[in-house]
Amino acid sequence: MKQITACIDASPGAMAVVDAASWVSQRLQQPLTLLHTLEKVDKNAADLSGSIGFGSREHLLEQLTELDAQRAKLAIESSRIMLESAEKRAKEHGAQDCSVQQRHGRLSEEVLSLVDDTRVLVMGRQGEDHPDPTVATLGSQLETVLRSVSCPVLITTGVSFRTPTRFMVAYDGSEAVERALDAYADSPLLKEAECHLVMVNHTDAEHVAKFTAAQQRLEKAGFNVVTRQCEGDVLSILNDYQFRHQIDLIVMGAYGHSRIRQFFVGSHTRNMVSHSKVPILLLR
Repeated sequence: MKQITACIDASPGAMAVVDAASWVSQRLQQPLTLLHTLEKVDKNAADLSGSIGFGSREHLLEQLTELDAQRAKLAIESSRIMLESAEKRAKEHGAQDCSVQQRHGRLSEEVLSLVDDTRVLVMGRQGEDHPDPTVATLGSQLETVLRSVSCPVLITTGVSFRTPTRFMVAYDGSEAVERALDAYADSPLLKEAECHLVMVNHTDAEHVAKFTAAQQRLEKAGFNVVTRQCEGDVLSILNDYQFRHQIDLIVMGAYGHSRIRQFFVGSHTRNMVSHSKVPILLLR
């Protein structure tokens, strides 16, 4: 059975990740794994021993080695305590078969090692290097992961998460969003939430026909669908719609073309993830 994988750290938004992952685990009835990675430290970063005498250098090297060992021990213990706290919270929020994993290495590499067994990956928009989770920017680890994984990714924003009662689909008629449509239409994840299907700047007959077909597909799957067609700046319109209609979650198909090209040429996906006030579910 596949699992829900949630990446946590000591950032202010970590508990939002735990709560979101618990909700996904409960809705999909799949086990939850809470993952924390300990990055390897460059042992040569603080080595100043070459500029002093032999006796002092030997003593300093011993002190540095002892300090490195103490730091590593403290990091492991802090990680263990954090994972235990997160596991307790997840179970209280209804997570299924919750477990924890502490790993050593780069987050992106550890996530890739688990991706084949992951149904949904849950991450925060920023990590420990960004103390303010409301800032409109992406953490470097998230960018790396998003360029690599093929599973759905739920990205949390801010320091809290609430169960979605309304979600918005940013529809553009692309292959990516059509695949996303099939994914959540047949999934129990959002069945009880009101669906807002929104299309911006596609007024030609082909896109309108696809938009209508998408609405019918969702209604047939049992969703209560609200539709809206707009023109203007995509980011501004979608964020304004989210605010005015109290949307709790945005669903998007990620990367209509090359993932790397889309990321570095300012795709709508990247802009939405950076600026959204609510969590975003990216589907491929």
